Amino acid sequence: MYNPNTNPATIELEFDKVLDWLHKGAQPTETVRAILSYKGVLYKKHLLTGVRKGALSEEEAEKRFQVWLQEKEGKIQAKKDRIAGEKKEDKAQRLKAESKVRETRAQELARKASALAEKIRKAGEGESAEEEEAHEAEAVAQEAAVTAEETQPQAQAAGPQPEEEPVAAASEDEGKKPAPEAEEPKDAADAEESAPAKPADE
Repeated sequence: MYNPNTNPATIELEFDKVLDWLHKGAQPTETVRAILSYKGVLYKKHLLTGVRKGALSEEEAEKRFQVWLQEKEGKIQAKKDRIAGEKKEDKAQRLKAESKVRETRAQELARKASALAEKIRKAGEGESAEEEEAHEAEAVAQEAAVTAEETQPQAQAAGPQPEEEPVAAASEDEGKKPAPEAEEPKDAADAEESAPAKPADE
């Protein structure tokens, strides 16, 4: 069984049967050859071929294969650890990015909320200013009305004074002017007419 969708790929096979078929002359495809090389089947076949030729003993071949197998398992495990670390790091980075996005959104929401609050506050201040202006206008109107009421009686009381002032002025002017001199009669007739009548006995 071969599943390349996992990392590393998942491979399950019956090692001895595959090795037996290779000894019988089976020719694997390139993909199967890569899989068998990965699992060590081809290396084991190479070692057994050396045993048959007498180049090394069967114990030596098995020993070499186990060493290779351990090294291979170590490499596979290192790859798994590296992949797990990369996944963990990628997850941490994604969480960090998400946190940054959430923080940015929170700041944006806070900014919008602050702007809305400022707008509401300014609107409230505008209404307060309008109310204050209305109160001030009303106070000015009341003060003007009170002033008009206070000045009206004074005008009525001061009404006769203009008539008296010319009289006083006239009397003062008369006092300053010289008394008119008695006019002399123009002729004797006028003098006689102007003279007082004498009593009859005289």
